[in-house]
Amino acid sequence: MATIWLSIVLIFVYFILFFFIAWIKKNNSIVDIGWGPGFVIVALFSLFYSGSFNFRTILVTTLVAIWGLRLFYHIIKRNRGKPEDFRYANWRKEWGKWLNLRAFFQIFILQGLFMVVISAPILIVNVFSEDGFKPYDFIGLSIWIVGILFESIGDAQLAAFKKNSKNKGHIIKTGLWKFTRHPNYFGEATIWWGLFIISLSVKYGYIAIISPLTITLLLLFVSGIPLLEEKYKDNKEFKEYARITSKFFPLPRKK
Repeated sequence: MATIWLSIVLIFVYFILFFFIAWIKKNNSIVDIGWGPGFVIVALFSLFYSGSFNFRTILVTTLVAIWGLRLFYHIIKRNRGKPEDFRYANWRKEWGKWLNLRAFFQIFILQGLFMVVISAPILIVNVFSEDGFKPYDFIGLSIWIVGILFESIGDAQLAAFKKNSKNKGHIIKTGLWKFTRHPNYFGEATIWWGLFIISLSVKYGYIAIISPLTITLLLLFVSGIPLLEEKYKDNKEFKEYARITSKFFPLPRKK
């Protein structure tokens, strides 16, 4: 259990450090850059501190590293040379003199709390896993692969769409975006469902269901889809796209 408590402390120290970096740079959207690597650090720390090296712990740590580092690279590349993300810029205006205090608790500490919750399958596997292969490992890995493909391909398709100047002011409606308005968000949630399924091979693994439930609810109703689609609420092209295209789960288009 010491591994779990120390991992939690590490998460909050990590986000407090990011708060001070953001304060100096006057850019709170830097927290997004720290999201993926934070999980990688938690996975590596819990693996090495617990000393539980077996097939499952190495598998989960590797999967988290692949996902986290890919996300880190994607956000760095996407945000390079750009100002503070519109969400954080709006909060900067709204919060006024309380900006730093509210940013500390409502952005950085809150992100830390979410990371603690979402890290559940990582910590449970790295602390309680024993040697041996179980069907849940294969099922979870398969689901994780579906998730990483949706997230990475969706991001790549969107980046290529934006790179073409002819598409400026338009909505991407091709590739995976033909079947869901948010293939990258669907992929993100699916990744964590896959890791949860793997954790079912381990003692107390059922507790980790809090992880995919939290990330799915956040993406669907809080910080993911709602904030992004609010930006396009008056866009006629997006309204038509939204009318015929699934919000989250990939489905054939409506007629």
